[in-house]
Amino acid sequence: MKYIFESLRPKQWTKNFFIFAGILFSQNIMNFPLLLKTIFSFFAFCFLSGSSYIINDFADLEKDKLHAIKSQRPLASGSIKVSHALFALIILLPSSLGLAFWLSSSFFLVALAYFILQLAYSFFLKGKIILDVFAISLGFVLRVVAGAVVISVEVSSWLVICTMLLALFLGLSKRRHELVVLKGEAQNHRIVLKEYSPYLLDQMISVVTASTVISYALYTMSEETIRRFDTKNLVFTIPFVLYGIFRYLYLIHQKRVGGNPETILVKDIPLMIDIFLWVMSIGIILYL
Repeated sequence: MKYIFESLRPKQWTKNFFIFAGILFSQNIMNFPLLLKTIFSFFAFCFLSGSSYIINDFADLEKDKLHAIKSQRPLASGSIKVSHALFALIILLPSSLGLAFWLSSSFFLVALAYFILQLAYSFFLKGKIILDVFAISLGFVLRVVAGAVVISVEVSSWLVICTMLLALFLGLSKRRHELVVLKGEAQNHRIVLKEYSPYLLDQMISVVTASTVISYALYTMSEETIRRFDTKNLVFTIPFVLYGIFRYLYLIHQKRVGGNPETILVKDIPLMIDIFLWVMSIGIILYL
């Protein structure tokens, strides 16, 4: 059971917290029934993404056995049998999709689209330059959309744009870290890295970084946002977004970390404090 749980890659589950964006920005965080539905949807996505990781491990089993790091994964290392992982998949995949359908038919369709995207990424898109990071970005967008539809609130176009750009920033930063740190071994780690270069990735990151900050700033100051929340004070959350992005760039370029954004988010104390303060400021402005 321990190794089956590891195969679900629980460290990656921090990505699924994007599901809570819908309930936070719709000002329903204090609505217990809707909060409960969001929590259930979070776990549905956790087990759904875990199922896709098991399928990915099946697909790359022979390659992972030859890889210095990936060979330590439960399936590749032989910690669990293929039959045991397959049994877990047979239980988890229908259960997570069944939970999604029970929560909402619209949520089920978004969850199904997310799962199909993960399959497309595992078997095709992860080897295609630019499309690989766009697939990652779309996965985050679908999480945000899922969090909105499960509680039947409108999906803000601003939220979708900001999520897409932020996810592109994280995805491109991860590619740069892998390329720079692994050097000659980068292609063996991820075949698409042979198509990238540090200069190309730096150019892309620069474009996405500026776009992310500008989009978020425009969102906080737009008439639609001010009218919807009846406040102009969201503009005061911009410094937290700026610091978070600058801190992440510092970690990538100066500290040579960034290969696992989900790890950074729970280990880098200044970044954790910044995210906490951003969430608190959003909560105070929208709810108090």
